[in-house]
Amino acid sequence: MSRFKVGLSTYSLSRAIKAKEFDILGAIQWIKDNGGEFVELSYGGLADNPKLVDDIREKAKSCELDIASYTIGAAFIQDTDEKYRAEIERMKKEVEIGARLGVKRMRHDAAGRPKPDCNIEQFMKDLPKVADACREIADHAKKYGITTSVENHGFFMQKSDRVQMLINAVGRENFRTTIDIGNFLCADEDPVVATKNNIRFASHVHFKDFYIRKQYPGEGWINTLYGNYLRGAIIGFGDVDTRAVLQVIKESTYEGYLSIEFEGGEECKLGSKTGIANLKRLVSEL
Repeated sequence: MSRFKVGLSTYSLSRAIKAKEFDILGAIQWIKDNGGEFVELSYGGLADNPKLVDDIREKAKSCELDIASYTIGAAFIQDTDEKYRAEIERMKKEVEIGARLGVKRMRHDAAGRPKPDCNIEQFMKDLPKVADACREIADHAKKYGITTSVENHGFFMQKSDRVQMLINAVGRENFRTTIDIGNFLCADEDPVVATKNNIRFASHVHFKDFYIRKQYPGEGWINTLYGNYLRGAIIGFGDVDTRAVLQVIKESTYEGYLSIEFEGGEECKLGSKTGIANLKRLVSEL
């Protein structure tokens, strides 16, 4: 399994950053100090702060950590053409930030709708315009040697077959998917099966764990698309069959980064540190 590196998304430490325990540069140092082998940058507000972009790039370099991916939000379902074009142009600027960071991979969202509108009919209506936006951004990213990707994120785009439909509609070699193994559960799709379905399209992989319940357990649980309940867990503590997912990845041609995205109820540094150690152990046992 030496072809893989285990690291952490800075999103996992967002609560500590918000509480001013450290800033984004301190988060990168924390990842280095706690066993991370790369950093995935999920941090907003860089568009108007080129100095911070440079500081992040140099901090990662000084820690001998790759910035594996620049992870940002986007929404190409808009109520006016002007907003749609503005979102595409905003994303092109984010691609340029990614290039300044030195990344070769970016993840952006594509589309979301309220749960009642997450049916396949609505998805097929929206697909051409969403694909046009993703294609234009991928073409811009190609100039910088960057592969863009969509994550199975948000109820509208969480199923593996919908991700594939978007990738095929975009039709660009540098537009792939960031697989989040846990997020498939939000659309009640088995993570092992869904990962097996999409791993050949993956440019990046998120590891996330959840506790799963069939009946409402109380406050703090996510209601899935079809009525199950999820709560974030430390990698290896929850109900996702992480070993089986790793086996699927091992048997594929994927190589590179396995990025933890922790969003459990535990203190975020504890959850992140334990998750790094657990995933590295699970990788070594295969």
